[in-house]
Amino acid sequence: MAASSETAALNTKRVRARDLGISIGGLSPGPWNAITDVEGVRVGHATLNYGDGPLVVGQGPVRTGVTVIVPGDRIAVNPVFAGWHALNGCGEMTGLHWVEESGLLSSVVATTNTFSVGAVHQALIHNGMTAGLPVVAETWDGWLNDIRGMHVRDEHVRVALDAAGSGPVEEGSVGGGTGMICHGFKGGIGSSSRVLTQSAGGWTVGVLVQANQGQRRQLRVDGVPVGREIATEEIPDPYASFWATLTGSSSIIVVIATDAPLLPHQCRRLAQRATIGVGRAGGLGENTSGDIFLAFSTANRDLYGQKEDGNPINVQMLPDNHLNLLFEAAADATEEAILNAMCMARTAVGIDGNTAHSLPLDRFVEIMQRYGRIS
Repeated sequence: MAASSETAALNTKRVRARDLGISIGGLSPGPWNAITDVEGVRVGHATLNYGDGPLVVGQGPVRTGVTVIVPGDRIAVNPVFAGWHALNGCGEMTGLHWVEESGLLSSVVATTNTFSVGAVHQALIHNGMTAGLPVVAETWDGWLNDIRGMHVRDEHVRVALDAAGSGPVEEGSVGGGTGMICHGFKGGIGSSSRVLTQSAGGWTVGVLVQANQGQRRQLRVDGVPVGREIATEEIPDPYASFWATLTGSSSIIVVIATDAPLLPHQCRRLAQRATIGVGRAGGLGENTSGDIFLAFSTANRDLYGQKEDGNPINVQMLPDNHLNLLFEAAADATEEAILNAMCMARTAVGIDGNTAHSLPLDRFVEIMQRYGRIS
């Protein structure tokens, strides 16, 4: 793809990484290249984007929202095996103590901003989307959003739940990702998937990220130092001065779904592999970064059992020595999901005129061509 007015138009059009000719890894994506390629998994957003000018706490400007990942029908009474991992713990994902204790996920998973965790937590209970311990994760959007205004309400979670569906996942500045910034560019929600060959089981691994992490100079795409190639004089980095006195940047939430039959300890191991995808993209798990990852398997159901006689129930698992391709799939899909979040996000102006610029896709294509990643 040659740089041209057509590629320049990408900056307003916005397309995913594969539409630019960029493929991460050797495994193939599913039909939607999204977490929804795992059968039964649904995603929905509610986006709050209104108001301009100076910050007035409680009034705006508002650049935030909520995203929900529904692991399957009636999750509160029909849980799935799950596990989690933290690269760095300066963040929150509620309900993880019970996930670790029981090995079960019995809640819809929601992502939002740091100060709206409580409202979303309560809303999942109100709407019957949890067995009692909701799983709500956060990243900080206070550079663009009136975060202390806590604008996300119960009705917004309901909108996201009602919108949850299979098929393509809306990405970029939507839902919980509305106000997020990633590697010095506008970030947000991104998704990707990988499907193993039939000879390797045919299993699907899908990933959704809320990408709000990383420093500009660390950004890499398929090994290319894209962040160093795009100077802050060319595209301003909103955090270049903001984080000058800190030791890191903000956070990323990664949710991994698979239809491979995994037990809780194997889900935890799968969640750990998101670390590889985050690291390849340039994330370091900095001191002030909350990098928390959750993985679940939809393969084993009826885990509470249909009988009350106490008899054992049957579950399936892959042998541990057959997990390597799933690990590869999780790492590659995480890396591509982060990239999709940036490719699809549009430039956003928030409180006091603070601006997060989108990744310039024309420059991005030119850089990837120069390094031989795009013909």
